[in-house]
Amino acid sequence: MPHSTAPSPATEPEAGPPTAAVLTASDRCSAGVAPDRSGALAREALVAMGFPVVDSAVVPDELEAIQAPVRRWAREGVRLVVTTGGTGLGPRDRTPEALHPLLDRVLPGYGELLRADGLRETPMAVLSRSLAGAIGATLVVALPGNPRAVESGLRSLAPTLSHALDLLAGNTRHRKKCGCSQR
Repeated sequence: MPHSTAPSPATEPEAGPPTAAVLTASDRCSAGVAPDRSGALAREALVAMGFPVVDSAVVPDELEAIQAPVRRWAREGVRLVVTTGGTGLGPRDRTPEALHPLLDRVLPGYGELLRADGLRETPMAVLSRSLAGAIGATLVVALPGNPRAVESGLRSLAPTLSHALDLLAGNTRHRKKCGCSQR
């Protein structure tokens, strides 16, 4: 059963920054056997990037346990959901299988970027099954559970997150700094 580590999310105010939530998928952390370092690091990094973290949870590596909070956060208007853990090849690593059926659209470039960035640290990054996609206007990004991978992954995604969230919200006017033509 998931346990929340922050107040319940509220739909983001229209004028405020996009809200975020963090989900850690880990049998050990959910059982209290190990501390949730990757989730804590993700929350800190998101806040530093300007995304208020309105909720977080730690759940076991089980499909429904992963899906339930992600579904709820998307329904409640959280704009960015970051998951940590469960993206490897271990028998209990099930985060991609849990998230994929929830996604309206997959964003393959984010998974590719995360693996390419991870290769700078370790050749094992090619074994990661990190992915990203959209549930309506909510961007969901699945990061590995290793704290270093969370830190480097969020750093590599940071330059594009706001633009991706704008596009998902229907703001298709491109920013000049991205080099794209204005519509």
